[in-house]
Amino acid sequence: MQGKEYVESVLKTVKNRNKGEKEFLNAVKEVLYSLVPVVEKNPEYIKANILGRITEPERLISFSVPWVDDKGQVQVNRGFRVQFNSAIGPYKGGLRFHPSVNQSIIKFLGFEQTFKNSLTGLPIGGAKGGSDFDPKGKSDHEIMRFCQSFMAELQKHIGADLDIPAGDIGVSGREIGYLYGYYKKLTNIQTQGVLTGKGLAYGGSLGRTQATGYGLIYFLEEMLQDHNESIQEKTIIVSGSGNVAIYAMEKATQLGAKVIACSDSNGYIVDENGIQLDVVKKIKEVKRGRIKEYLDYVPAAKYVEGCKGIWTTKCDIALPCATQGEIDTQSAQTLVDNGVIAVAEGANMPSSLEAIDLFQKNNILFGPAKAANAGGVATSALEMSQNSMRLSWSFEEVDEKLKGIMKNIYATAKNTAEEYIVSDNLVMGANIAGFVKVADAMLAQGIA
Repeated sequence: MQGKEYVESVLKTVKNRNKGEKEFLNAVKEVLYSLVPVVEKNPEYIKANILGRITEPERLISFSVPWVDDKGQVQVNRGFRVQFNSAIGPYKGGLRFHPSVNQSIIKFLGFEQTFKNSLTGLPIGGAKGGSDFDPKGKSDHEIMRFCQSFMAELQKHIGADLDIPAGDIGVSGREIGYLYGYYKKLTNIQTQGVLTGKGLAYGGSLGRTQATGYGLIYFLEEMLQDHNESIQEKTIIVSGSGNVAIYAMEKATQLGAKVIACSDSNGYIVDENGIQLDVVKKIKEVKRGRIKEYLDYVPAAKYVEGCKGIWTTKCDIALPCATQGEIDTQSAQTLVDNGVIAVAEGANMPSSLEAIDLFQKNNILFGPAKAANAGGVATSALEMSQNSMRLSWSFEEVDEKLKGIMKNIYATAKNTAEEYIVSDNLVMGANIAGFVKVADAMLAQGIA
């Protein structure tokens, strides 16, 4: 069986087994087609059916999460954890609390996480989890009760050497604290390494909060420098205004760029003088408000309803940092027409396959999510290392390690692309590099 024929056969099986799971199917399709030259060069992957095995989660857990709201009413949400692949290390991946969460999204995220974690060079496998619970508008007590109910089931399936969750959309330091506190109570074990993204007072790492956003900019900087460009004095738009977006804006500004727009799920702001990050942090991290409140502090800025319109803002660089599927073909074409020179993904798979193809055909520098936003999980693994050694590194130490990891990820993706004669295609380079390490580990460990 030839490489393309094998890929098509696996895709057909995956489609039949996962009907209606569009997010997961799109992720699998994007990765598998890029692996055709790899399986043709390595027929042992076909014989061992590595693609068939790597597209099937090792374990998928779905559970009920009942909790009591402030009115005394019992609510019920769904919880998920997918432990996708453990060939190179214990399962590692975030928890997402958002109304859109379903089995397809969790599987897509876990699948992507497998290759992203592989790219970091650290010994961690792929996982993801979460719930369709929406933390927005909930009191601290409601969020605590939900987290405790969620952990009552999740704790049966995680451990410092088994599966180490972290935060994601809707899960920040507050939620991690509630989850960790209840894990300790249920297990009677002081195991700091079971969760990452913890507070500094109980085993967290300096630099973890900033890691995904900073890492994105370090990757972007490498990509620009490799093409004789600089981030200095470039205008940047960033979708989202959560953790990833905030710290991507912070690092980009520190390096001399001007961020002129950001968004949330309701709309976006444009400040041609440069986004005032202290205001965004106050609104989002302290008040937990909406981005339109920016105009209360900076009346000269502009607010527009509808978050997708942000891509019509003229800029040099676009950083999608909100959620999956936010850049479609129309948005991508608008960015191209407006003269964008680079796009780097801070969210997980925010660009459609058609949008990515359009960027590449127009020679736009493109940093794919599994490479460009790997800084968060890389620093989570550094937090695990500190927990294991009962040590705490300085911010500068962690940040330097993060910068080195992101530089290595860029170099690995670029060099792998060149090896397989797909020069400058970082999507294929990242997919292939992430896959080969996992596939070789699977081969070495036999059929298990």
